[in-house]
Amino acid sequence: MKLKIAVLSGDGIGPEVTNQAIKILKAIEQVFSHQFEFQKALVGAIAIDSTGNPLPVETLKLCSESDAVLFGAIGDPKYDNNPDAKVRPEQGLLRLRKELGLFANIRPIKAFDSLIEKSPLKRNIIEGTDMVIFRELTGGIYFGEKKLSDDGKIASDLCEYSQLEIERIAHLAFKSAQIRRKKLTLVDKANVLETSRLWRRVVTNLAQEYPDVLLDFLFVDNAAMQMILNPRQFDVILTENLFGDIISDEGSVIGGSIGLLASASIGHHNAMFEPIHGSYPQAKGKNIANPIAAILSAAMLLEHFGLKQESEVVHKAVEEALEMNIVTPDLNVVRSFSTDYVGDFITTIILNGTENSYCNLENISLGKSSLI
Repeated sequence: MKLKIAVLSGDGIGPEVTNQAIKILKAIEQVFSHQFEFQKALVGAIAIDSTGNPLPVETLKLCSESDAVLFGAIGDPKYDNNPDAKVRPEQGLLRLRKELGLFANIRPIKAFDSLIEKSPLKRNIIEGTDMVIFRELTGGIYFGEKKLSDDGKIASDLCEYSQLEIERIAHLAFKSAQIRRKKLTLVDKANVLETSRLWRRVVTNLAQEYPDVLLDFLFVDNAAMQMILNPRQFDVILTENLFGDIISDEGSVIGGSIGLLASASIGHHNAMFEPIHGSYPQAKGKNIANPIAAILSAAMLLEHFGLKQESEVVHKAVEEALEMNIVTPDLNVVRSFSTDYVGDFITTIILNGTENSYCNLENISLGKSSLI
């Protein structure tokens, strides 16, 4: 298969973890005889610094003309700590999602057996957790009309949804539930918000088309609590933009590190794949960031294009690295490895299998690898 992939590494640790995802894709390319073309472009704070625009025209054009986008992270303290900044890195990501029509954000959350003890939650609570969150991505309060009074003392953000916006992501969530454990939970605040009541009506009506899927409802405050008390109860979660942003980040504690969580943002014609962690500027350039979320995002890219065997190979290599404790400091402060090392290790497993990982990594460190 031939794929043109736009690479938007972004800010902070984005370039470091994205480089590891590219290594993995190049390994898959070699093993399975695919052809992946990578083209880099600016986004976020580095784009503002270079062009004054968080999403330059050239970047948007490249993404529109590519088969997929591999995204790193955006954000910089000089903008995060300045509430008066008129141009912000996050504006580039929000606009990119809107322009590409990426209405569905898909975030798997899984408790890896080898990492259960790393989680702050007890084993008997999280063991066996395996869920996926479908977060609506281009509507709601993030994109609604924003107002600030002339005196700067009153502000408002409009939360608005249409039936069409709800239906298109709900269909995806129901279809996912059909091939999983056949349960879908709608998370909303229908006891207070009119938009949430619309979500309930639309999703309830749509459920008639999926009689094999059990539809459940939870208010978002209760859902946030249940994510910690009993995460195993969830199969597919469907929710709006703001709620999905919050509870998916909350779900990161289940696996023990937000550096493990991948995501896919899907539209009718475009797709983008990114780790859900931020730019983590404190770790920038230190070679300590966890690359696994970026690598698993690359696996989601492969699966999106029907390359299921290739995706499974990546997942298996990641799980073997975790089982062998080849991890970054966020997962093991006593005996940890660098971002590059973890990426190289997983790459070597894909190329040569587990039994040859250590010896091949020695060659990599000596510059004898033809791939790295």
